[in-house]
Amino acid sequence: MKLRRSLAVAAAVAVATPVALFAATPALATGTSTAQTQNQPTYAELVRAADDAKKAYEEAVTVKEVALKKLRATMDALDSDTHPLKAAVLVANKAAQEATAAQAAAEKAVADAEAALEAAEGDTEKADAQQALETAQADLTGAVEAQRKAGAEAKKADAALSDARIAAAREYSLVQGAPATTLKAKEAADAALAAAKECVRENGLTALAVGLPSEVAAGTTTGFTLRVTNGTDRTLTVDPLAFVHVEGEGPHEKSRLEVEWSNGSDWQALTGNGAEHIAHIDVMKPGEQHDVKLRMRAGSAAESGEAFALFAGDASDAYNPCVLGPMKRYDFTLLPTGGKPGPAEEAEPGLPGDDDDKRPGAAKPGSDTGHSAQGGGTSEQAAATGTDTDGNLAETGSSSTAPAALAGAAAVALGAGAVFAVRRRKATGTV
Repeated sequence: MKLRRSLAVAAAVAVATPVALFAATPALATGTSTAQTQNQPTYAELVRAADDAKKAYEEAVTVKEVALKKLRATMDALDSDTHPLKAAVLVANKAAQEATAAQAAAEKAVADAEAALEAAEGDTEKADAQQALETAQADLTGAVEAQRKAGAEAKKADAALSDARIAAAREYSLVQGAPATTLKAKEAADAALAAAKECVRENGLTALAVGLPSEVAAGTTTGFTLRVTNGTDRTLTVDPLAFVHVEGEGPHEKSRLEVEWSNGSDWQALTGNGAEHIAHIDVMKPGEQHDVKLRMRAGSAAESGEAFALFAGDASDAYNPCVLGPMKRYDFTLLPTGGKPGPAEEAEPGLPGDDDDKRPGAAKPGSDTGHSAQGGGTSEQAAATGTDTDGNLAETGSSSTAPAALAGAAAVALGAGAVFAVRRRKATGTV
């Protein structure tokens, strides 16, 4: 997952921006062990798993509905007298009933013959009665056998009908529980995906500008270095992120500043007013530093203005949850052609840069926000940006600096939005 910095981060960078611009976003998780971020599925894999689980659940629901309709139709058909199995049952049951009646009649005939034999007088009458009894007994034997066969046929027909009903019910039972099972799998996949959206903060993964001056004159080229440091206890694959913006420039407007970075053999240009991941670093062991050379050309016709740069370190898409380092902002001034920059001073990382502050427009003071090895105090930065030491807007009343501060905040908000947008595209694989 090419990592997403939350909109809360963008809001923190914006200093003074309408809250509505930075609506709810995935939070930055804290306290997650490094072991939890390694040897895990990628974000893209979790997205596919969630999609597959959703499709499986929807298919299971559909299959169950179809199977239930089929079961009801089958049962209704089996209950119809015109169904072959039901018709066979009716015929067999009727035959069994008739055989039972015939057996009862034969039993009565035997009883009558026995009574006649007892009442017979004389040899001739007794002989005739004996013959009638034997005939009745033979008929009874046949009736008993016929009744047995008819009963067996009736049972067979009933069993065939029952088996058909059982088969239909069994076929339905195979899919009856599928929605519940696939729903659990879907919920688990959704939960895993939601957890993966929670990013882990690695404060030690820093991207600091070295040699970026506080003033740049039009018509000049300025070189500086982006120093990426892996101050964590793990080996990381890192894609530094860079964004440079001049106040007043629109997102699709050609910038007055042309920024390029070196891949070691040639120079690659940053795209216009957009944020980009640059200078892929395949392996950074704990404690290692990696310097990326950048150069910034200010066109000779460039007008003066205020500008800023944003830098951050993003770990690769192999990590889940995603891994982010703090984002740093550097303010500098663009002078017109012939402008005389003051004494060589580096631009310093300014407030804010704290990723996990949830309050739009707020930033927290601390070593990972306003301070770096290059120096720069929180109080001085607060005075420059119109914030107090907690990163909140200072109360300026009706000061004439308010419109400028809001304009600057809108420019920074644009930058934050650009940073978020490129990270979202990376995270979803739509770059």
